[in-house]
Amino acid sequence: MSTALLTDLTIFILALLVGIEVIGKVPATLHTPLMSATNSIHGIVLAGALLIGVTAHNLVGYILAFVACVFAAANVVGGYVVTERMLKMFRRRAPEAVAPANGTSADGTAALNGQRGLRGLLSKAGKPSSGGQA
Repeated sequence: MSTALLTDLTIFILALLVGIEVIGKVPATLHTPLMSATNSIHGIVLAGALLIGVTAHNLVGYILAFVACVFAAANVVGGYVVTERMLKMFRRRAPEAVAPANGTSADGTAALNGQRGLRGLLSKAGKPSSGGQA
């Protein structure tokens, strides 16, 4: 094993340990907003993994570069998926359609005079409901 590879592996393992320590201290409520804000940094991690692949000269270097690229790409994609889910929570829902005045609802069916269930169906058929209402 060459000295350069041993140095690279040492830096990789130390960075892994520091990353675990830093992420472990972040509260769960802040983790998602922080991850969504750092997606560009994860792109730099992917670029670094590709740089490892370019500078590799043996099979171990190529395997390490491939594994680093897979992990970095999964991190980038996962960050954007989490961000999309988080932003979906804050989107406003589309307003409900207002029924037209001509007695039909927005989808073209006859209105049920504001009643649901059997009373609405009976009012649609033109029969009075026997619910004790005058």
